[in-house]
Amino acid sequence: MQHGFQQLKFKLKNYTLDSIQNRQEYAKVFNFRKPTIQFSSTSPNNYSPGDVTVGLDLDAFINMFRFRRNHQLLTMQERLLQQEQDKYINHRYTKYFVSKITGLKGNELDSFIELSKPSYELLQTMNDLELGYYIEQIYTIYKKAAE
Repeated sequence: MQHGFQQLKFKLKNYTLDSIQNRQEYAKVFNFRKPTIQFSSTSPNNYSPGDVTVGLDLDAFINMFRFRRNHQLLTMQERLLQQEQDKYINHRYTKYFVSKITGLKGNELDSFIELSKPSYELLQTMNDLELGYYIEQIYTIYKKAAE
């Protein structure tokens, strides 16, 4: 029992570290927002205290018209988010957990998992107990359909 817990703890830690590392590696993509007109936060060289200066952020203005780049970054951002969500689903909805509840093994387990895998949004709302109940309910429907 202790050995299984240690593996689960390592897997959780590994999943979390992988997610953090991925977010850091692709920070520019994850933090990308479609460019808009912005005021410059830097003041000109001839600024003296008490003066009011307003300037346009030229980089943001130029980036507004870089349509291909913006589209590619948004597409990559969506793909990275989808990959992160898929990894979360696979992390929580494991063969071990499903097999423990249903008793399925092999190809039958694989096909059941593919048919019953919950969405990311649904999985986020469930704790492990609720997830176990979900698996039981889906398995009951699966058995009836197979008969």
